[in-house]
Amino acid sequence: MEQYAPTSAEDVAELVKAAIANESPLEIGGNHTKQALGRPVEATHALSTRGMRGVHFYEPSELVVSLAPGTTMRELTDLLDQNGQELAFEPIDYRALYGNEALSGTVAGTVAVNASGPRRIKAGAARDHLLGFSAISGRGEAFQSGGRVMKNVTGYDLSKLMTGSYGTLGIYTDLTLKVLPKPEMEETLVIHGLSDQVAIDVMTEASGLPHEVSSFAHLPADVATTMDAPLAGSTLPGAMTALRLEGPEISVTKRKADLREHFANCGGEFDEIEPSRSRNFWHALRDCAPLAKRNVDIWRISTAPTIGAKFTTAIRAAGIEASTYYDWAGGLIWLATEADAVEAVSSIRAALKPFGGHATLIRSSITNRATVDVFQPQPAPLAALTARVKYSFDPERVLNRGRMRKDL
Repeated sequence: MEQYAPTSAEDVAELVKAAIANESPLEIGGNHTKQALGRPVEATHALSTRGMRGVHFYEPSELVVSLAPGTTMRELTDLLDQNGQELAFEPIDYRALYGNEALSGTVAGTVAVNASGPRRIKAGAARDHLLGFSAISGRGEAFQSGGRVMKNVTGYDLSKLMTGSYGTLGIYTDLTLKVLPKPEMEETLVIHGLSDQVAIDVMTEASGLPHEVSSFAHLPADVATTMDAPLAGSTLPGAMTALRLEGPEISVTKRKADLREHFANCGGEFDEIEPSRSRNFWHALRDCAPLAKRNVDIWRISTAPTIGAKFTTAIRAAGIEASTYYDWAGGLIWLATEADAVEAVSSIRAALKPFGGHATLIRSSITNRATVDVFQPQPAPLAALTARVKYSFDPERVLNRGRMRKDL
C-alpha cells in the first residue's frame, strides 16, 4: 500500500481532496502502532502524520503543551519528565498487546483512541485533557476547536467528539493538552486473598472514603501469580487487591495507615508495593501485561464497578473459559480467552446485556476483526446519529473506512 507522509496541514488537506477525487480511501495513522485495534481499514493508500512532529509551545507553569500530531509519546514523555510533569490520564501503551516499541505511538493516535489508564477513575480520560486541536475533515477542510485553557462552551464540543473517533472524522494537525505535576510520591497498599466480589466491595467502599485513592485494581489468584516479580512488587501469594496512594510522603503514609485500619477485618492479608515499584506495577496493569503474553483473544469490558464479578460469573456460566482482572474499581475488566471471537462474541455480549456496558475486542486475528463487531453495537437511534455525524465530517468515507463499523 502506498503511504503518504505530509509535513503540513495544507499537504494533508490536498491529499484528502485527492482521495475524494480519485475515490481512494485513506488509512489514517501516525506510526501505525494501533493497526490491530478496531476493524481492518478498507483503504488503497495510507496517510501517516509522522512527518509532522515537534512541540509548538510548552509552558510548564501554565500546565499546557501544544504539539504536532506525529510527535511520539516517547518524545512527549521525555519532555514532561524534565519538568516533573505528566499526562494525568496515564494513557495505555499498546506495546504489550501488539509488540510495538515502548512509547512509539504518536500523541494524535493516543488521543484519537481516547487511551486512558488506571488513574482514569480520578483524573478522567484523554478527552478530558484535550484543550484544543486543529484538524482536516474528510471533506479536505480545516477546522478547529478549543484553545489553551479549559472553558465552559456552548454548542458542539468537538474535542469530545473527535477524541475516541479513531481517525474516522478528521486528521489532527495540532493538539493542545493539559499536563499536571507528577505526584511527589506513590505507594500501593495490597490486600491479598480476597474473592472477586469481596475485592470489588472493598474497592467500591474505598472509593467513597476521604483517603484519595487514585487507582483501584484486583487481580484474581490465577492472574496475580503470572505477574513478573519485578512488576508484582509484592511477595505474598494469592489474589491481589491494589489501592494506589499518591501525594506528599507524609500524606501517603497517613492515608495508608488509615486504610489498613478501616479494612482490618476484610478477611485479607496486607502488604505494600514500595514507591520504587509501584508505578511499574500500575503501568503493567494499564498495558494489559498480565494477559498480553498469552496467545489468545483479549477483550476489554466497561461496565458499572459493582458489576464486575457478576459479569465474569455470567460468562463462565455461559461456557466461556476466561482469565480476567479488574481495573477502575471493577468498572474495567480485561478478559483473555481461548474461545474464538466469532464464537464467543454472542455469549460475552449476552452476559453483559443485563448489566449494561460495552465489550470491545482488543486483540484477535485480522479475520476475526473483519467478521465480528469489534466495538459494542449501538442502539438503532444512536447508530443513526453516529452515521449522520460521520457523513457531516466525511461524506465520501475516505478516512479510516470501516475502522469502527463496516458501514462507516
